[in-house]
Amino acid sequence: MNLRDLNKITSTLGTTEKMPVLFLGHGSPMNAIEENEFVASFRQLGKELIKPHAILCVSAHWETQGTFVTAMQNPPTIHDFGGFPQALFDVQYPAPGSPELAKETKHIITKTEVELDDKWGLDHGAWSVIKHLYPNADIPVIQMSIDYSKPPQYHYELAKELASLRQKGVLIIGSGNMVHNLRLVAWNKLNDAFAFDWATEANEKMKQYILEDNHKNLIHFKNEGKAFDLAIPTPEHYLPLIYTLALKEKNETVSIFNDKPVGGSLTMTSIKINCD
Repeated sequence: MNLRDLNKITSTLGTTEKMPVLFLGHGSPMNAIEENEFVASFRQLGKELIKPHAILCVSAHWETQGTFVTAMQNPPTIHDFGGFPQALFDVQYPAPGSPELAKETKHIITKTEVELDDKWGLDHGAWSVIKHLYPNADIPVIQMSIDYSKPPQYHYELAKELASLRQKGVLIIGSGNMVHNLRLVAWNKLNDAFAFDWATEANEKMKQYILEDNHKNLIHFKNEGKAFDLAIPTPEHYLPLIYTLALKEKNETVSIFNDKPVGGSLTMTSIKINCD
């Protein structure tokens, strides 16, 4: 990339008031079409936020070998699930992409070589929550993949390299779930605010660490005991939280919302890093 191309990208994004950062517990894909307290909270959040120039989303549902960013002009809506009603498969979220933001992201990351992708699109980890924030689908959205071969510390350091995007009107969203164990879901209690003891223990300790800025313990979650082992049987839904926390600066505060369990072994706990 030559200097002229870089200047063009930077001027397109512009300089703005610093954007907050979000981690959104996305839960079931059905949250895309159901009415509940979680999606109502997402809608309210969308009304309160400064309208971004673009969104960069790190979703639990795009794992790759290496790091990729979507770089197409019109990303397709991906229905990456099965066994749900046709109404969910009918949902389209036709937000534009941003090849410019993809190229800027590729440029600012030095920890690894970021590849531009023209095949993925927006998976349900992205569109099922973003559609509630911005129902008009008028904000450009790109996704950045999670390299499944790398440890949490690597992702934390990689995420820090995205910090300059916050000054350019880019809303960075991590989408996953802090506690996410589908094998242990109590399907008969999906409509109750029920959590297994281990899920409550893990969720409470995670929140404590978040509020104390104890990112070290969150990064090294495998050292935290059985409750964390059950809460994070695989890391893909947890790592978007690490991306979000890596972008918190010392003078910023954290707000916690949607802090409720679902089905015993999931939590919808979400966080907002506030620009103080």
